[in-house]
Amino acid sequence: MKIPVHIQFHGVEASDALELSVREHAHKLESFAPDIMACRVAIDLAQKHQHQGRPFGVRIDLTVSGHELVVNRVQHEDVYVALREAFDNMKRQLEDVVRQRRGQVKQHHVPPPGEPQGADEESERTA
Repeated sequence: MKIPVHIQFHGVEASDALELSVREHAHKLESFAPDIMACRVAIDLAQKHQHQGRPFGVRIDLTVSGHELVVNRVQHEDVYVALREAFDNMKRQLEDVVRQRRGQVKQHHVPPPGEPQGADEESERTA
C-alpha cells in the first residue's frame, strides 16, 4: 500500500498477532483496488453486556481515489471473527466501487412504452 495501515486499539491490549492479521487483510484489499490511499482500522472492546460476553468492535475507514468507504458496525466476541467480517464487508464495498468505475453496474430491463411488463417471460414460456 502507498500509505501504511493505521491501527488504533481502544480498551484492547495491542498485540503483534492482531496487527499482523489486520495488515494481511488490508493487503488483500489491494488486489481489488491498487489505488487505495489510506486504511485506518480501529479495534475496541465494548462495555460488558448482561447476557453476552464483551464484544469487540471493528471500524475500517478506507480512502480510494474519489471514495471514502466505511465499515463500522461489526461486533463479535472473537476479535479475529470481527476483523474477518469487517474486512469482508469492506471487500464487497470495494468491489462495488470498482464495478462502478468499469461501468459494470447492473442494468434492469425496461420495456418499451406500450409493451406490457412480463411479456418477455410469457413469450419464453410459450417457446
